[in-house]
Amino acid sequence: MGPIDMFNRILIVCIGNICRSPMAEALLASRLADSHPEVKVDSAGLGALVGHSADPIAQELMQERGIDISGHRARQLTPEMSGQYDLILTMEESQIYDVLTADPSAWGKVHCLGKWDDFTIPDPYHQSRGFFELALTLIDQGVTDWASRISSMGTASKDSGSLRGSLPPDV
Repeated sequence: MGPIDMFNRILIVCIGNICRSPMAEALLASRLADSHPEVKVDSAGLGALVGHSADPIAQELMQERGIDISGHRARQLTPEMSGQYDLILTMEESQIYDVLTADPSAWGKVHCLGKWDDFTIPDPYHQSRGFFELALTLIDQGVTDWASRISSMGTASKDSGSLRGSLPPDV
């Protein structure tokens, strides 16, 4: 598959880039690793706590799933950064508008992680483990939906061109 046939670079966005987006990044990368090893998944924040590691509760929950995110460091989303990705997934609908305000050229490639089942993922920052567990459950659901669609679109698009045209914009 050529670069236009697949989402080769996916960016997951939340606010601080220490709770939701690092967990989603790691889960999506893990889900796509076998079927689409060429796909690069990253994360960033709209108001990132630049340089900070993932929240300890997020690290603990991911470690329980056998995924180590201890090396994660928060990054700030920039227009230049968003231009490098084929698909940008947010945790909340309002974040779509925030991404588009920062980079209007991202129109059509920014969607909610919970798009397919119409849900948002609440921010667990400074909350209890139970809030993190809820966020991770929803992230897992969104990642499962997107991984399935990316895999099926990748299979279907081998002879038919770009996937980007297959997704309607959220806004």
